[in-house]
Amino acid sequence: MAANTGHEEQTGTPPPSPDPDPAPAPVRGRRPRGRIAAAVSVFGELLITAGVVLGLFVVYSLWWTNVLADRAADRQSDDVRHNWAREATGGDGPKSFDPADGIGFLHVPAMDSGEVLVKKGTNTSLLNDGVAGYYTDPVKSALPWDKQGNFTLAAHRDGHGARFHNIHKIRTGDAVVFETRDTWYVYKVYKELPQTSKYNVEVLMPVPKESGKTKPGRYLTLTTCTPVYTSDYRYIVWAELERTEKVDKNRTPPPELR
Repeated sequence: MAANTGHEEQTGTPPPSPDPDPAPAPVRGRRPRGRIAAAVSVFGELLITAGVVLGLFVVYSLWWTNVLADRAADRQSDDVRHNWAREATGGDGPKSFDPADGIGFLHVPAMDSGEVLVKKGTNTSLLNDGVAGYYTDPVKSALPWDKQGNFTLAAHRDGHGARFHNIHKIRTGDAVVFETRDTWYVYKVYKELPQTSKYNVEVLMPVPKESGKTKPGRYLTLTTCTPVYTSDYRYIVWAELERTEKVDKNRTPPPELR
């Protein structure tokens, strides 16, 4: 009998060796996670694209439209002044020059917006040229040289020249001057209404009773959208004519504009 050596008996057949390169076990759930990641990536790219487009739109609305409007307003203003220089005056206001081309220039030192050409009408295409317009609807505006009435104006507050952007800086007692070919009309602000409905036509009436006036006079009303960058409400400023001055050959402005 063979002695027990403490070692297993050798059979002569070596044990099978492990596979040196076993195939990896399939990872469950990897494909759904890949799809989610891809979807998130696409969504992120769409958000970035939308952000770029929105940014370009803001630049266009708040900067480039101002550039275009300033060019259009400068060209139209030059045309008006050229016609004033070569046409004879007659009466208390422009007679031979078509009011659709411009009746004069608004000067509001408190707004620091320079001279603003005023034309007939308040439609968007007209105001987009960086000008102000006087109302023909829903309430017909008076004109400065009329013996009484309310000279009612509108202009953009942001984009397209933004001529009334700083309307909130106007205060009671400030001067508003309207320049025609032969006359300076000097108004004095007597009330501001920071917010009212865009459907409030009472502010445009010949006697703007909401401003505190009860009798006919020679009034001026400035209107624009508010808050800034919206058109939800209207901002209103009322002024009353204090005096007129004839334009001299040098077009020397009244003291309020010096």
